[in-house]
Amino acid sequence: MAKITNSAREDFNDKVKPYKDEIDKILAKEKNILSTMDRDPGNAAYKRILLAEDMIYVATVYLTMSNLALEILSTKNTDSLNESRKALYKAIIYLEEVVTSVIDAPYSEYEDALAQIVKIPLEKRFFIVRKLGLAIHFLVDAYGENTKWKWAFVELNGRFAVVAKNFMDIKVVSKAFFDPGDPKYDTAVHYIRLVRNLIAQSVDAYHERYDFSTHRIDDMRNALLFISAQRRFCIIFDEKEEAEELKKKGRVLKEKLELKRKKGI
Repeated sequence: MAKITNSAREDFNDKVKPYKDEIDKILAKEKNILSTMDRDPGNAAYKRILLAEDMIYVATVYLTMSNLALEILSTKNTDSLNESRKALYKAIIYLEEVVTSVIDAPYSEYEDALAQIVKIPLEKRFFIVRKLGLAIHFLVDAYGENTKWKWAFVELNGRFAVVAKNFMDIKVVSKAFFDPGDPKYDTAVHYIRLVRNLIAQSVDAYHERYDFSTHRIDDMRNALLFISAQRRFCIIFDEKEEAEELKKKGRVLKEKLELKRKKGI
């Protein structure tokens, strides 16, 4: 790698200063909102969603700074990438605090949480989810294939899949899904497709992380929970054959886990 000249470094610092100032402004806003939430917890759920959106934006600003480093310094700015990753985790945590982080649960268990954000329309929820997913995609792409964070991204994507699912009011979405005349029909169809794809990807990702990296029981349990979440959608949409196939897949994974446990692997 060529040595970075002082001129290039100064150019980079000048270019990123406005972005750093923007991040500082948003983080100060975050601190202020959290402070007001401590004093007045009213509308806390809406405030957390606002904070989640802010953190998604912060993550994208850090990614822009990383891109500038590549352009001006011809090097990857790992500090910016790491800060982007942390911001995306914060975004997910804010959403988890509203709609829970439960991978698989009946609607009744988080219905009260959704009641706190009833004023947020389906289109807005889908927009937030897509923004978060796109930011995660760009982050993973920026790190590259040989990153040490490869297996950590399984959790990032898995937690994203869960909040994307739980952020969706399935009663509202399924009603629109079955009515092509509903104004929310297209959004409902695309949202459900996205969530089901994310869940399916998480099944495979946690299974692979168990096999090729961690060998941790909780990774296989998460894969099984995501399979169960898949089956819930099959039941909602009366997909009996798919539900049965997933049941068999879950049984195979359980047997595999039990066999490895008996062998002490």
